[in-house]
Amino acid sequence: MEHTHVIIRPVVSEKSYVLSAADRYTFRVHPDAHKTQIRQAVEALFEVHVVEVRTLSVKSKPKRRGNSRGRTRTWKKAIVQVRAGESIPIFQGLQALEG
Repeated sequence: MEHTHVIIRPVVSEKSYVLSAADRYTFRVHPDAHKTQIRQAVEALFEVHVVEVRTLSVKSKPKRRGNSRGRTRTWKKAIVQVRAGESIPIFQGLQALEG
């Protein structure tokens, strides 16, 4: 699997902003990707050194719009910790907006 297929997009939430201050970044990843693939993809795409990778499956939630009912998709999330002093540039602009 190619690196661009492993990392789908960054997760933008309040929790991910707080984690980015501690050099931890959150990504939506391919459901079949394992920790080694995620580590290699982040190191190759963002040129940082990964210290730790944690993964979890986000369960689907029931949703309703009018009379129709459905569920959101189940997806996989990875929280990646990079070496102290390093950062991922995607999240830099978000932190600048906070201040």
